[in-house]
Amino acid sequence: MPAPSAPSAPPAFPGGPGLFRLDPAVAHLNHGSYGAVPLPVLEAQETLRTEAHADPDAFFHGLPDRLAGARARIAARLGTDPDGLAFVSNATEGANLAFEAIPLADDDEVLATDHGYGTVTAAAARRARVTTVALDPRLPDEDAVRETVLAALTPRTKVALLDHVSSPTARLIAGPRLLAELSARGVTTVVDGAHTPGMLAAPVPAGADFWFGNLHKWGYAPSGTALLAVAPAHRDRVRSFSPSWQDHHGFPRSVEYRATADYTGWLAAPEGLDLIERLGADRVRAHNGALAAYGAELLAGVPGLTPLPHTPGVAMRSLLLPPGTAETQDAAAAMREELAAKLRIRVLIWARPGGGGIRVCGQLYNRAEEYERLAAALPGFLRGA
Repeated sequence: MPAPSAPSAPPAFPGGPGLFRLDPAVAHLNHGSYGAVPLPVLEAQETLRTEAHADPDAFFHGLPDRLAGARARIAARLGTDPDGLAFVSNATEGANLAFEAIPLADDDEVLATDHGYGTVTAAAARRARVTTVALDPRLPDEDAVRETVLAALTPRTKVALLDHVSSPTARLIAGPRLLAELSARGVTTVVDGAHTPGMLAAPVPAGADFWFGNLHKWGYAPSGTALLAVAPAHRDRVRSFSPSWQDHHGFPRSVEYRATADYTGWLAAPEGLDLIERLGADRVRAHNGALAAYGAELLAGVPGLTPLPHTPGVAMRSLLLPPGTAETQDAAAAMREELAAKLRIRVLIWARPGGGGIRVCGQLYNRAEEYERLAAALPGFLRGA
């Protein structure tokens, strides 16, 4: 039998690396964790900072209306209602605001999955008992995920906390059919869309009661820029964590205003989504998805690694590591830092009993040879291989 042919390397995105200030000596294959801000967006933010420092009174007096204008631009790009959208700092803050707005009794339960982000699940646990459903990362498709989640519901389940696209396993969980079936059963849905703005063409699912997502990952916004979307039935209950002079306006202004804070990242955020459109949104997404697929195909050839099912359009791919590798959080962090120190490669290593996982991302600044270097060196880092 002939040996399988090597995957074809996608071409580099013209001018892609030049849009960022990233250290070219490091292979940044972990865009999904922290993102990276393009130079045009950094320049827009710096212009706003100069303006704020030149006349602080004028800047802050006009701030609420300018935030509303920035929010409207973003809502138009994301295809959602600007009156149901608020700027927040990150997905975890969005989760806390959502759960504080949901009426829960002492015996109510929140259903979450073991793919969820730790601090987001912790936000739910502050308000109610959390029941965690285990999703085998090898479940073949969206229907299998949906059936597993629905089978875990109990009469006490009042809220389902679901990833839109999961962080470690890079797969769709909160699909439209699952959201519709949960709604039909009277379950409030809270969707963690940390990875969807800028990566998916339709990042805000229409059927979610609450959704939050980061713009500073795939949306090219400055750090600390995220969104909370709330369905009309819940907006009156959303309250900011501290009183402000915008409280009388209600959501979303009451949530956005934080007195003398640095709002320049939020005001510059529309520039990131505008840049994606100028570059060609379909072209950007196709390039990033092809790079992630190329990296995953190379890693699938490493003995002991098992590729996981993926969702089309997602610019992240994950594979299971062999038993004995990254089975605990400490072991996963140690492997991640060892790869960075010895190879100058940044990837996500996630922990799992019986063998953790590795996630690679594709972005405009990445090159095919970075994934090739990782695949060639990785066998030496696999403890259980």
